[in-house]
Amino acid sequence: MTLVIETLTGPELDAALDDVARLRIEVFRDFPYLYDGDPAYERHYLETYRDNPSAILVVARDGARIVGASTGTPLLQHDTAFFAPLSEAGYAPQDVFYCAESVLLAGYRGQGAGHAFFDAREAHARTLGARHSVFCAVERAPDHPARPEDYRALDPFWRRRGYAPIPGAVARFSWREVGQDVETEHRLPFWGRTL
Repeated sequence: MTLVIETLTGPELDAALDDVARLRIEVFRDFPYLYDGDPAYERHYLETYRDNPSAILVVARDGARIVGASTGTPLLQHDTAFFAPLSEAGYAPQDVFYCAESVLLAGYRGQGAGHAFFDAREAHARTLGARHSVFCAVERAPDHPARPEDYRALDPFWRRRGYAPIPGAVARFSWREVGQDVETEHRLPFWGRTL
C-alpha cells in the first residue's frame, strides 16, 4: 500500500481534528503510553495547532483515511512545563522547535511515515529559524507488566535521525492510564538534535 503524506493548514487542518483525536486515543492507548484518552480533551488540545500559524500538522493517509499524524510547534508556543527542563539543560527556548507527537496505526509502520513526519517537521522548524529540534517520550521500566513481548523501542530509529537523549532534561506529565481511576505522573525524557 502507498501512504500519502500531507501537511494540513487552515480548513483542511480543522476538518481533520476529529480523526486525529481518535487516532491519538487509539495509538496512545497501547504500550508504552497506556493513555486512557478523552475525545473532548483531545479535540481541545489539537485546536491549539489549528489556531497557531507557526504550528504544523502532518498526516499520513491510506486513501481518504488518516492512519497517522504528527505535530510540532515552536517551544515558546507549547506547554510551559517544557521550558524549565530544557532551559536547565542549556537550551534557549526561542531556539527550540518541539516535535510534539507522532502516531501511526500499527499496520502502517515500517513504510517510511516516521521519517516523513520528522522530515516535514524539521523542514518547518528551519523555516521558522529554530536551531534545535526536540521531543520527549514516556519512560517505562524494561520489566513493566504491560510491556508486550514483541515491543520494539524507538530509540534506534531516533538515533538514526540524529537525535540523542538530553542529559537531565525530563518533563513530567500526569494522565489516567488504562484501568486506572486517577491520573498518575509520568517521566518523559527529552531527546534533541541540532538542525
